[in-house]
Amino acid sequence: MAKLYYPAIFHNDEDGYWAEFPDLPGCVTDGDTVEETLAMAKEALEGYLFTAKDHGETFPKPSDPTDIPTSGKDFVSFIEYDEAAYLREHDNRAVKKTLTIPAWLNTLAKEHNLNFSNILQNALRRELHLEHA
Repeated sequence: MAKLYYPAIFHNDEDGYWAEFPDLPGCVTDGDTVEETLAMAKEALEGYLFTAKDHGETFPKPSDPTDIPTSGKDFVSFIEYDEAAYLREHDNRAVKKTLTIPAWLNTLAKEHNLNFSNILQNALRRELHLEHA
C-alpha cells in the first residue's frame, strides 16, 4: 500500500477557508483556519479514496500542481493518503481466517494457553514491517 498525494486548491472567503480536489469531483471541505482546513482536507481525501476503492473504482492520476490555475490568495498544497495508516485507524473489523498447522504444534500451543489470533497478528505485523503499528 503506497502513499498517494493529491493536490488540493485552498480558497479564502468571508466565511473562512475551503478546499477542493480538482482530480476528485465533489471532494470538498472547509474550515475556519488554514490548519483546520488542511486537517479536514486530509479527512475528505481519505474518505473519498477509501469509498472509491470499496466500490471497485480506480483512482485518477493526481494532477501536476503547476498545471492547476489559481487566483488571488488561492494556493495549492499536496494532501497525503496513507492507506495502511487509514485502515489501521478506521477499519478494525475482525475477520475470521482458517489456518492449518501440524497437530503436534496445535497440542503444544494449547498446553501453553497461547492465543492463536494474537500470535498471527503479531507475525503478520513483523512480516509486513508494521512492528510499531
